[in-house]
Amino acid sequence: MLNVELLCDRTARASLQKRRDGETERQERIFNDKVRTIGVDKEALDMQVKERKKREEAEKEKQNACDADLRHNSKVACILQSREVKEKHAMEKAIVNYRHQYQQPWCQREYDLNDPDRCRKTDKDDAQMMPPGLVGEDPESKNRVQRQREQLREWLIQQQSERAAERHQQKLEEQHYDQSRVEMDNKALQLQSLEMNRRKAEAVATKEYNLAKTEEKRHQEQNRADKSNQPEGQLKGVDVKPTLDMVGAASLFPSRYRRAPPESLQQVIQFQKYQIEERKRIELEKKQEEMLHDHVRLASARTALLIERQQAKLNKQMRRHLDSTNIKLAETHKQLKPDIERGCIDDNFFSKFNTCSR
Repeated sequence: MLNVELLCDRTARASLQKRRDGETERQERIFNDKVRTIGVDKEALDMQVKERKKREEAEKEKQNACDADLRHNSKVACILQSREVKEKHAMEKAIVNYRHQYQQPWCQREYDLNDPDRCRKTDKDDAQMMPPGLVGEDPESKNRVQRQREQLREWLIQQQSERAAERHQQKLEEQHYDQSRVEMDNKALQLQSLEMNRRKAEAVATKEYNLAKTEEKRHQEQNRADKSNQPEGQLKGVDVKPTLDMVGAASLFPSRYRRAPPESLQQVIQFQKYQIEERKRIELEKKQEEMLHDHVRLASARTALLIERQQAKLNKQMRRHLDSTNIKLAETHKQLKPDIERGCIDDNFFSKFNTCSR
């Protein structure tokens, strides 16, 4: 542990001494009248000049490399162009040679056509072999034109037939599409009608079920009312037959018992009155609750406004206190600061200069 601490102290001491030596050397270089050039670090300027020259040399080398590539590409383009020209000349020469070798009679004939003395130079055998008509005229031109017209007519007929087949195929496809669309529409309408019938059947069944349940409840209430109106002896089982007859009559003739009894009507009226009172009570409670909310909201807004005014007043007081404190500090600092404008300068003022090379 001791060795480690000594090593660390030695390293720190060495680094501190190195910094001190560097600072001393810098001070000697800067504060030396012979080396200093009006407060300019010559070595730093020389280093900047060297770096600038290095950058210029690198840019020059880069530009030279680009110029060399450009010259190389230009030479290659010139070589390729000269090679292309030579190949073109060779091709033209080959064509001329071919014409001289294999097309000489035609060239000679053209030369003869341009010659005014061709009739005198024509041999008798050649004159007999020449077809009638003008010299150079094609006797098969009419047949060839006729064949060309027939071939053109066949092509036109074939194109018309192909277009007619395409139109027919397109028409069939459109008919098939229309037919499939009509079938889909009919199927959709059929499904829609089935769905409507199903809904109607469900509505009718629900209505009939509700009516049956209502009728059953009404019969039960009527039976209860009839039982309550019977004498005590009949309720005890003395005479049960009339009760059964009455129930059977009620079940056989339901139209006679459709009107509700007075007791049920009175109950309905009381229940409606209760609903009205309950609704009024709910509305009154809701109105009271809204009034309470409004009161709380106004009270909170008034409290927030008072707090905001109090905070602004406190901030203004703190600002005034801070300004007065700053004014006092400025006056104290002004009293302690040496009056340079009036010439009250001590020797300590000049001792602060040239204390460091930085």
